[in-house]
Amino acid sequence: MIYGIGTDLCDIRRIAASMARRGDRFAEKVLGPNEILVFRARRARVEARGLSYLATRFSAKEAFSKAIGLGMHMPMTWRACEILNAPSGKPEIRLHGALADWFTERGLKAHVTVTDEQDYASSFVVVEALDPSKELRP
Repeated sequence: MIYGIGTDLCDIRRIAASMARRGDRFAEKVLGPNEILVFRARRARVEARGLSYLATRFSAKEAFSKAIGLGMHMPMTWRACEILNAPSGKPEIRLHGALADWFTERGLKAHVTVTDEQDYASSFVVVEALDPSKELRP
């Protein structure tokens, strides 16, 4: 059963402007510990690849926050939600701390897809209730 759906479109040029103003602090605010490692590696190879990675993660976290119905309110935080790639390349959502507990208590499972082009990154998230009898709304 579908619990929630979220989508987001992010202008990569705005992410670049934020990085120019705030430097790495912006990426460190948005990205979790595993994501920041991937971001730094991609940016070291090609600056634009790092920015695209940051934008897709920003977009996916926005979409996830919409799908769970919390927006950016506790326990949803930028760093508690990571979008990491499985060995196959498929993006997956990994949650930490209070957000992971909140999500598990409700018996939820999330599916995410991300895409980007030169100027835009987009994401789509579907959250399903595995056991509707456990479903607790925010």
